[in-house]
Amino acid sequence: MLNTHQSAQLVRLRWTAFVIVGLAYVLSFFHRFAPAAISSDLQLAFNTTGASLGGLAATYFYVYTVMQIPTGILADTLGPRRVVAIGGVIAGVGSIMFGMADTLAIASVGRLLVGLGVSVAFICMLKLNAVWFHDRHFGTATGATILLGNLGSVLAAAPLAWALGFVSWRTVFVAVGIASLVLAALAWWYVRNHPGEAGLPSLRELDGKESHPAHQGHWYDGLLVVMKNRATWPGLWVNMGIAGTLFAFGGLWAVPFLRDVYGMDRAVATDHTTLLLVGFAVGAFFIGTLSDRLGRRKPVMFVGALLYCLCWVILWAGMQMSSALSHLLFLVMGLSAPSFTLSWACAKEVNPPALSGMATSVVNVGAFLGTAILQPLVGWAIDRAHAGSNAPLGLADYQAGMSLMLGFALIGLLAILFVRETYCRYAD
Repeated sequence: MLNTHQSAQLVRLRWTAFVIVGLAYVLSFFHRFAPAAISSDLQLAFNTTGASLGGLAATYFYVYTVMQIPTGILADTLGPRRVVAIGGVIAGVGSIMFGMADTLAIASVGRLLVGLGVSVAFICMLKLNAVWFHDRHFGTATGATILLGNLGSVLAAAPLAWALGFVSWRTVFVAVGIASLVLAALAWWYVRNHPGEAGLPSLRELDGKESHPAHQGHWYDGLLVVMKNRATWPGLWVNMGIAGTLFAFGGLWAVPFLRDVYGMDRAVATDHTTLLLVGFAVGAFFIGTLSDRLGRRKPVMFVGALLYCLCWVILWAGMQMSSALSHLLFLVMGLSAPSFTLSWACAKEVNPPALSGMATSVVNVGAFLGTAILQPLVGWAIDRAHAGSNAPLGLADYQAGMSLMLGFALIGLLAILFVRETYCRYAD
């Protein structure tokens, strides 16, 4: 049992780590979705086509994808504290470079550095959640993480569109870069990798259980354990299909789609994406909590993903909707999409606890690989469908891109059938 001082210290260190690394995660979401609100500004500043704009936005996701497994390795070996601090410095420099870029090439390098820097926040957050919260609360803690992180996506929608009426997009990104540098310093000084670093017992020991054993051997051996486990892989496809389409759409193509197909101006279109992302934030929290309370993962994942796919069918068809119905559609889409977040818990629970960073990182590759593929691919499909036409972009042009989105979402739905049910506990 802990004395009063130790209990207060445990709570303080838990929430210090959660807030500081959570705020770094907020910035990662902001960078992920901001191009949608400033797409027209970027096209004007760098004179880009739809495919080039998709490539610029996707630069973030290319490096984010590549960094997922290395981040898991680093989180399990160096510890989240160092990784988040170094990542914050890199992201800060990249954001400032992006904001000051005068060519597309420099902007792409800045975007790449941003992706590299913020790519570590989420896996480190999951690693911290796994050691600072009880196993039975992991789904809820992860949902709260998504809820916090999505403040960044919300800020990247309507609030960013509002701010652009007063300052340039360049000023915004320089300011965000400075904020990243501040968070890096805070992470270095105040975050602790696990309770043992502060002389406190682990959460399992407080439950009267033995601590999970540390991984013995080289990190490479641990990665092989995770990658050879067949139960790890279905979650990657869930992420690629569900998260990939959500991030590609909400992060770039939603505003142009609503503008060209439904005739909305930027403010109204970004109101829809704001609702989408608010729904995603709230949905992530309640889906994680619901799963923990039911003691089941797969049924919650499948029902949410099915509803999400039905929303894509409506968008692909270009169904005419009243303002109330279109807002409702985006809200439902946002509330149902976080079904994929339970795949992280499943990946953690079918692998050794000491390898939780690597397990979640392997699965998380799917989300950013899907986005990296879809953002430029959808732009290419739209450009190709519109080639040779002098008419404004319309539904027929966007349907080429939306077909890709719907197909990926259905892949994610089917992959859930192959996920192993963990009943919200480690397999061992």
